[in-house]
Amino acid sequence: MSDSSSTPASGKEAFHQLIAGLTAEIAGKPLDGELDRWLNANHGAGSASFDRLRQACIGGVAEGWLCEREGGGIKYGRVFKAEDALHRFSVDVVDMQDIAGPHHTHPNGEIDLIMPLDGAAATFDGRPAGWCVYGPGTAHRPTVASGRALVLYLLPEGQIKFTV
Repeated sequence: MSDSSSTPASGKEAFHQLIAGLTAEIAGKPLDGELDRWLNANHGAGSASFDRLRQACIGGVAEGWLCEREGGGIKYGRVFKAEDALHRFSVDVVDMQDIAGPHHTHPNGEIDLIMPLDGAAATFDGRPAGWCVYGPGTAHRPTVASGRALVLYLLPEGQIKFTV
C-alpha cells in the first residue's frame, strides 16, 4: 500500500492494477461457458468492477495510451504483453463502431469485455455490455453493431492468429 507521501498511480499503472486483480480471480480457470457466466455474474454490466474497468478504458483513450493505433476503421492497441503479474494474459483494447474486424483464431481462447459508448446499445458479436468468453481453438470476425464500443481482450499468453 502507498502512503500519503507517495505519488498516486498513473492511469496506466492503475489500469494494470485493475487487470491484475481480475486476472488473479480467473487464472487457471478453463475458458468456457462457465467462466462466461461467472464473469457476467460477478463483474458484469452494472457492477462496480465493470464500471471501474469501463472508466479506466475511457480515460486511457482520452489520455492517449489506449487505442493509439488505427487501421481499417478500428482503433486498437496492445496495452500489456502477457506477464506473470497479469497471470500470463495480454491486454488489448479496441474502439469499434458498426464494423467487422479481421478474422482470427484464439489458440488458447479469448476473454472479451464489451463496453458500449455514448449511450449506445452496441453489441459485440451479438452480445450486449458484459463479458464474452471464447474457448481455445475458436475463431471469429469480431463485429460491433448498433453503435460504438470499446472491447477489452484478455489473451492467454498473448496468443492470437490472424487468418486474413
